[in-house]
Amino acid sequence: MVPLPMRVVTPVLLTLLLASAAVAVTTVTLERPPSAPEAPYQPLPLPSTPTAVPRAYPRLPQDPAAIAAELATLEPALRSTATPPDQLPELAHRQQVIYRRLATDPALAVRVRGFLPVPWQGVLNRHLAARREFLAMHRSGPRAAVVPAWRIIPPEPAAHLLRYYREAAAATGIPWEVLAAVNLVETGMGRIDGVSVAGARGPMQFLPSTWAERGIGRGDIRDPEDAIHAAARYLVRRGGLKDIRKGLWGYNNSNRYVRGVLHYAELLRQDPQAFTGLYHWEIHYNSAAGDLWLPVGYNQPRPLPVTTYLKRFPASTPPGR
Repeated sequence: MVPLPMRVVTPVLLTLLLASAAVAVTTVTLERPPSAPEAPYQPLPLPSTPTAVPRAYPRLPQDPAAIAAELATLEPALRSTATPPDQLPELAHRQQVIYRRLATDPALAVRVRGFLPVPWQGVLNRHLAARREFLAMHRSGPRAAVVPAWRIIPPEPAAHLLRYYREAAAATGIPWEVLAAVNLVETGMGRIDGVSVAGARGPMQFLPSTWAERGIGRGDIRDPEDAIHAAARYLVRRGGLKDIRKGLWGYNNSNRYVRGVLHYAELLRQDPQAFTGLYHWEIHYNSAAGDLWLPVGYNQPRPLPVTTYLKRFPASTPPGR
């Protein structure tokens, strides 16, 4: 996509999407020990293969009652301490794909909602509202015929990100949920390691010129901790303490962007445990051929035509594409 005019620019608005349950979000320590040395940021290593091959795209049930039953199983499982950690990525990916599908099929979404237990209906509504805002941002233009030259890298550990959001919130007054939502929308919690067509980079997608503004960027633009704190300071500068909508407008000049981010932020405000699902979401790219899944380990130095990508990675799209 072609980024909208902005001071901080998204590379691609991720086509991503997600009541209460009896489990708390990971507890994190908000203070770094005074003796801890500052080390330069090093992203977690990619898998050993040059470009990871996507596993089979999740196959979803077709019946609305079956989809609702699966959501009613996935949501509490993603919030339960009894769920083995190694199962969370697959569960979250299925959750993500369900919401992506329902966002593009309003009639099916209405039928699924009718079967869904009441505690999860609000979660469904928030996810679909957010996803549809981002879809609407690009509905008028042609969908991409090339896949960007991205590296998809493992995100920072969830407990670290939560600490960065909360420390930045305590330092600036910008809600941690807003910072988490921006991080999700911009780069999938830092999974996208690439430069936008406008030159934005890092997990919070800063233009180097914005990063260089007095009082905004400190440290490494690609370091999640430095970038999250810089994003909070930038939102303050753009008026976010008085009106968070105004601050987010400064981040991306689109009312739909603002509303989409705030839907995710409100989901987290009402249900912090929803963070686990969002954290484990995969990178999907809305192309001319439909939804493409770019797994961690995807690493292409040049843009690929969508047709070439599909020949190399046929499992990266929904069945029946």
